[in-house]
Amino acid sequence: MSSKLAARIPRLILEARRVASTLIHGLHGRRRAGTGENFWQYRHFTSGEPAGRIDWRRSARDDHLYVREREWEASHTIWMWADRSPSMEFSSSLTEWSKLDRALVVSFALSEVLVQGGERVGIPLLMRPTANRNVIETMAQRIILDQTERPSLPPNFAPAPFSEVVLLSDLWSPISEYRKVIGQLAANGARGHVVQVCDPAEETFPYAGRVEFVESEGGGSVTAGRAETWRDDYQKLVANHRAALRAETEAFGWTFTVHRTDRGPTELLFALHARMGAHAVQTATNSRHMTRQAGGAA
Repeated sequence: MSSKLAARIPRLILEARRVASTLIHGLHGRRRAGTGENFWQYRHFTSGEPAGRIDWRRSARDDHLYVREREWEASHTIWMWADRSPSMEFSSSLTEWSKLDRALVVSFALSEVLVQGGERVGIPLLMRPTANRNVIETMAQRIILDQTERPSLPPNFAPAPFSEVVLLSDLWSPISEYRKVIGQLAANGARGHVVQVCDPAEETFPYAGRVEFVESEGGGSVTAGRAETWRDDYQKLVANHRAALRAETEAFGWTFTVHRTDRGPTELLFALHARMGAHAVQTATNSRHMTRQAGGAA
């Protein structure tokens, strides 16, 4: 698969950069007043604040008193997992994108925006967390050179508390296996965002007549004499599987989204942007609260 994917990578990188450019840089609203080293802004002094906070040099320029605020550094790690198992190569005539290509575009674009916002991005077992501005090229190179057959779900690793995991997969794995993996990743307090990437044909089942269905990961094949008679039962199975996925995901406090490859990636990027931003605000509040508690105990 590496040689085929390598030929498509330049197109995927260009598409990822196009999508990333539509998003506001500075994911998570990182620029907040707090205890950092970088200057953020001047603001008017408020009555009742300690006089020691006044910046007298700036205040001498006009008739107001000013406080010099610093930017709170809130960098943390986001782990990206784009499923590269054989089933992700599927694409029907209803879309120009395979599930794998869309998953990689989203992971590349989101990583670009995260790094622009000062965060670190890594790939489990493949790339250590980095804030390198060339993060897309680094990710692409590591993926192309990786000859290991990767499973649909992330490997068992221990993301640090307050880190985040973004999982993009078609999620056709058994529910029991999915529950085990998500539980292990969430055990240390990491938060995650799960995206089920699907081809429109996998939802609508637009088949009729005699059709042979071949399982892409060695599960054999089955032939339908009149495929259209399978549609209702198939769609019920998909709906039940998806409902179970959502329930398992939300039980661990993670988010769950369905993305079809016949829709543009921008909407998904905005949704992930908003959800990760909301989590970052909560994480920042928890971190400051824990720091104050530790200081008080001392």
